[in-house]
Amino acid sequence: MTLAEIKKILECEVWAGEDGLSIEVETVVASDGMSEILAFARPGALMITGLTNIQSVRTADIANVRAMIYIRGKRPADNVIELAKDLNMPVLGTELGMFDVCGILREHGLKGGM
Repeated sequence: MTLAEIKKILECEVWAGEDGLSIEVETVVASDGMSEILAFARPGALMITGLTNIQSVRTADIANVRAMIYIRGKRPADNVIELAKDLNMPVLGTELGMFDVCGILREHGLKGGM
């Protein structure tokens, strides 16, 4: 599934990486715990989190995930978005909660990262 398709079904806003919406993802890792992201993310996964500090982008980069979605209507600070842009990391945001986001993505054929 492409990020553009995900953007549409989750009604996301795009804050970084608008040109990367053609990226395909097959797996998802979802957590507000960055140690869990590091432990369980598969390279190329989509990261779902409600943690909007700069460490979330650094964690995504280290874990080699393809893109991030911030949930529950949270918007990261400008410096977080700038780092994501510097790393060419697409960053989206949705009003939906983690449970709903994971359920919707699962219904559309995406798998967990483990």
